[in-house]
Amino acid sequence: MDQELLIAFDSTQQALRAEMLLEYAEVEIDIFPTPKEITAGCAMSIQFYRSALAEVRTIIAEQNVEIRGIFGKDEKGGYQWIDGQEELNENLDA
Repeated sequence: MDQELLIAFDSTQQALRAEMLLEYAEVEIDIFPTPKEITAGCAMSIQFYRSALAEVRTIIAEQNVEIRGIFGKDEKGGYQWIDGQEELNENLDA
């Protein structure tokens, strides 16, 4: 089964921008309330499947979408940080 991941944002503007870009790229996404355990400035997150992670990272980096981070569920049902803006920018520069 494909794990669901979550992108958290610091602003609603960036979340809406990411939603538009990912939908345009035909990445399967859902808008999801940001869980309480993820500290973010925006109450809206985007959920997507791990199988699309490489494509999502590329779109976010190339389009300079500002994110808080990408998170996945851990064994206890909480969320763990996978990567954030710095790693995305480094991958784009490489």
